[in-house]
Amino acid sequence: MRVQIVDPSAFTPPYDRSLAAALARAGADVELVTSRFVYGPVPPADGYAVNELFYRRSARLRGRARFAVKLAEHVPDMLRLRRERADVVHFQWLTVQPVDLALLPRRPRVLTAHDVIPREPRLGQVAATRRLVRRMDAVIAHSRHGAARLRSELGVDPGRIHVIPHPAFDYLTKLPHEEPLPAELDATEGPVVLFFGLLRPYKGIDVLLDADIDASVWIVGHPRMPLPRTGPRVHVVPRFVTDAELPAYFRRADVVVLPYREIDQSGVLATALAFGKPVVASAIGGFQELADDYGAIRTVRPGDPAALRAAVTELLTDRRERERLAAAAARAAAGPLSWDEAARRTLAVYEGVL
Repeated sequence: MRVQIVDPSAFTPPYDRSLAAALARAGADVELVTSRFVYGPVPPADGYAVNELFYRRSARLRGRARFAVKLAEHVPDMLRLRRERADVVHFQWLTVQPVDLALLPRRPRVLTAHDVIPREPRLGQVAATRRLVRRMDAVIAHSRHGAARLRSELGVDPGRIHVIPHPAFDYLTKLPHEEPLPAELDATEGPVVLFFGLLRPYKGIDVLLDADIDASVWIVGHPRMPLPRTGPRVHVVPRFVTDAELPAYFRRADVVVLPYREIDQSGVLATALAFGKPVVASAIGGFQELADDYGAIRTVRPGDPAALRAAVTELLTDRRERERLAAAAARAAAGPLSWDEAARRTLAVYEGVL
């Protein structure tokens, strides 16, 4: 079976490449069709081909010029994709939804709905997303919550929806080289609470700051919002962190927090599970399902600083509970949340649409 994994803007290289490698191990002939990732190195191809078909000119630019050139390249690049040959085209993201409606390849199509509905939608984007998902032969959600939203909010035929949980990013635990922590963080004494990932309003950074946790709080990631005012125990690393740098942050963290206001599922959570870290997350979306199904994380009411503080404080003072959560995370990552299991279930989706 020849499969194309398509992520035009390289939004999620860790997911794309982990899935491609797992599908290749399972016997599929896989090509990742994407663009050059401009923020740093990506995992090397492991048993699959990479075709950087999209945005070859704009990937070399920065600022507003890059966006304009990228938009101009989009239609010809999508037309080039239509000329490619594969048994199944599996989209991870579609970049310009209103335009992509007219440019989809005429062969079996699968979409992974990483975000069921765009989080900060532009004019017409939600309506275009609704039409796009209905044009897919199958849609993969990362949680039962996401599947329910696909049915109720986007009107997707239930027979075309498949739930495949987001696997744990275990490759990050066995990189050939790891960078050390920045010197100012390496000197931190006492417990560390880590908030990691793109800094965006819906992720509840304000809730974390209002919790006033009695520990060093590290907020690490590229800002997509104005940075809030922080206190003396809060350290902000406002930039993209490469794969080689990432393990040091998670290995040092005592607790990882995800006080999101809304979510289906999260790559940051998938990373924390791979490192066996205790997690406190909002009781929303797929987060609550991971707590219910595997007992691998602790959940609290969303938007409640006092509840977040209490849960984190309890974990910081209870070594046995931290060890229990770490063991549950390891079991989930090695079994139902492994990439090989995700590949097995994804191949079954492909066979269904064929």
